[in-house]
Amino acid sequence: MKLELQDIVSKSILTPASGAIDDFSHSLNPYAGCVFGCKYCYVRQLPISLFREQEWGTWVDIKTNAADLLKKEIVKAKKKGPLKIFMSSSTDPYQPLEAKTKLTRRLLQVMLEDMPDFLHVQTRSPLVKRDIDLFKQFGEKIRISMTIETDKEEVRKAFSPSAPPIPARMKSLKEITEAGIMTQATLAPLLPCSKDFPEKLKEIAGRITIDDFWMGDGSGGRRTEKLGIRKIYEDMGLEKWYNPTAYKVVLKMIEEEIKDTSIELGVSKSGFKPD
Repeated sequence: MKLELQDIVSKSILTPASGAIDDFSHSLNPYAGCVFGCKYCYVRQLPISLFREQEWGTWVDIKTNAADLLKKEIVKAKKKGPLKIFMSSSTDPYQPLEAKTKLTRRLLQVMLEDMPDFLHVQTRSPLVKRDIDLFKQFGEKIRISMTIETDKEEVRKAFSPSAPPIPARMKSLKEITEAGIMTQATLAPLLPCSKDFPEKLKEIAGRITIDDFWMGDGSGGRRTEKLGIRKIYEDMGLEKWYNPTAYKVVLKMIEEEIKDTSIELGVSKSGFKPD
């Protein structure tokens, strides 16, 4: 697969939050497009993807002026009320090219100079642990959330073959938790998993949140249906998992596993409300 990278000059970088992340005031996307190209990604059905000739997952626009924009916009945004940022809602801030561009790292440095009230970092990339040194400086104003939608690699490969392996994600999230940073394991969208999944999650994060296609794609599951996700379940013989109540089984298993711990558990479109 050929990846098309393009440097762009963005007009703005902080976007008023709505929909699944309406507990936050703004979203922050360092990039447009995402090389992970997960087959279930709801962004495939949004204008940013539909109006491109290239297939989702084969292109990424790099917002080269993002840090300069943020310096200006963060000041204006804070004047209007609490600034609670979700990074990122339609891309992954730690996709592979971030190792070279360090664009997300520069944005973190800008925010350390003019601190938002809260920053939620959402990723599925082990690269996120690179910035532990910066995360520590945010204190209780930051949470690092790792997408861990299943514990079965064969399932991960069927739905998101270009995304990082699950064991690597779990290992990185555990390291960040052990560094004293607030963390969250985000089971979104929840995919078929093993009965051992809850036990694996118990040691790696302070919070666990569950989401699925019906709660989280912004259309009650209609966008997901258009993407043909049902057929992947059928091809794997896992049709019983493709329904709006499947998450309840996993939720019950997790509740039983963590009942004597301090781990928080929730079911929500955006995880938990920021502190």
